[in-house]
Amino acid sequence: MRPTLRQLQYLVALAEAGKFAEAARMVNVSQPSLSTQLADMEMELGTQLVERGRHGAILTPSGNEVVRKARDILSRVEALKTSADKFSKKGLSGRLRLGVIPSIGPYLLPRVTRRLHEMYPDFRISVLEEKAIELDGKLKDGRLDTIISVAEDHPNVESIRLLIEDLWICVAPDHELAGSEHPVTLADLKGHSLLSLGHGHNLNAAIRSVARLSGAYVNQEYEGTSLDAIRQMAAMGAGAAVLPSLYALVEARRDDALVVRQISHPMARREIALLWRDTSAIGEKMEDLAEVLKDAAEALVR
Repeated sequence: MRPTLRQLQYLVALAEAGKFAEAARMVNVSQPSLSTQLADMEMELGTQLVERGRHGAILTPSGNEVVRKARDILSRVEALKTSADKFSKKGLSGRLRLGVIPSIGPYLLPRVTRRLHEMYPDFRISVLEEKAIELDGKLKDGRLDTIISVAEDHPNVESIRLLIEDLWICVAPDHELAGSEHPVTLADLKGHSLLSLGHGHNLNAAIRSVARLSGAYVNQEYEGTSLDAIRQMAAMGAGAAVLPSLYALVEARRDDALVVRQISHPMARREIALLWRDTSAIGEKMEDLAEVLKDAAEALVR
């Protein structure tokens, strides 16, 4: 066995009081109980911590060292309790471990974190950006508290929809599809090369679905590692980059060397959601977080 937190508390009280009777009053136990607990602690540690005499209790060198470490341990435990208490209060507080897919995080979160800090000063977010399959495993084994991802990729969890993201094409000005700013139809895409992210990204699956429906094809010679990469390939004339709404509206539209058009079809979209375990104790907090995320996403899309 190891010393318990209660035994550490008793030893610190004795160090401060100098007498067993006074220490017992400080921690609200009987003197025999405190004395017995400290004796058990000495036995477990295999060393004498207290010199017992008619003049009171004097700590041994080992006792002084244990008291120093005990104070540190008890302080950390109190900090842990405070953190837990904060998160249990109404509204968002404490630290949340958030996972997010790469095609969402860099464009949504910068607009959210400042707003969250203004609304909830005691709330902090630790962000991990990874593919959906990695986020799913880390959410379900407890390494993440919540994630922002495509809802259909994460079965058997709780969720709140944040936005429906349409898919857009991004092409060079001399591309055949650059002749209009109106939405592009599936028929328009027939026979065209579509640029996509590599395997494992949810966007890849959505683009392949659009390709099957339209008669287009996914470029097999190049799979981008980022949305910026496939946008740049489109600018070089390698094909039509297919981009989700947030990126298309936040980043791609700023590039004067490219034409951006929405794909007009119900299948050319994906549902982005805030997701968490159905057993999580923070489920009721997610509505507060989702509200801020929704507002930011809607502002970007507008």
